[in-house]
Amino acid sequence: MQTGAQKGLAPVTYLIDKAVSRFSVQAFATGILSSFGHNPKIEVRDYEAEIQCVPGTLEKAVLRVTVQTSGMEVLDEMKKSDRQKLEEEMYEKVLDSAHFPTAIYESKEITVQKMTDSLLKVHANGTLSFHGAVQPQSVQANVTVQGALLRIAGDFSLRQSDYGIKPVSFAAGALRLKDELKFIFDLVARRKD
Repeated sequence: MQTGAQKGLAPVTYLIDKAVSRFSVQAFATGILSSFGHNPKIEVRDYEAEIQCVPGTLEKAVLRVTVQTSGMEVLDEMKKSDRQKLEEEMYEKVLDSAHFPTAIYESKEITVQKMTDSLLKVHANGTLSFHGAVQPQSVQANVTVQGALLRIAGDFSLRQSDYGIKPVSFAAGALRLKDELKFIFDLVARRKD
């Protein structure tokens, strides 16, 4: 894949294949009881992602990801009742999915560094619309090109407070989640015919 723009070629679209992709959020516990608590890992299940680019390059590509905030599931091993309480708290109080059903990331600028013929280091600057706020968000990923497939792996962090979200707490504040969340992704994108 070349990194320079190629004139005269129609853009192509890649769609994320959720059946073989992973997208999760790692939260971190703090407080007096944090050593007994969980660092909840949450799987993002309901999302759509699309990449448009000129064939042969990801320079100037456009990435758009839409996440349904009610489509997440706590993965940690815990009692069913604890998981239900945590998910209820997440949907109702933290994400407020009824009022903010989607989170949308849109790239504004993508730069590419070629590592090998098939491996690219990609840096995307864009905006994240989440919980009624819009904030700049950068994302770095390694992209492996495999014919009509792209494998995209990386992570990024955000602070809940930047989006007006108060981190959740339990046991009268003795166990609470830190402000920062880490998003981890390993995605497979297939070229749309």
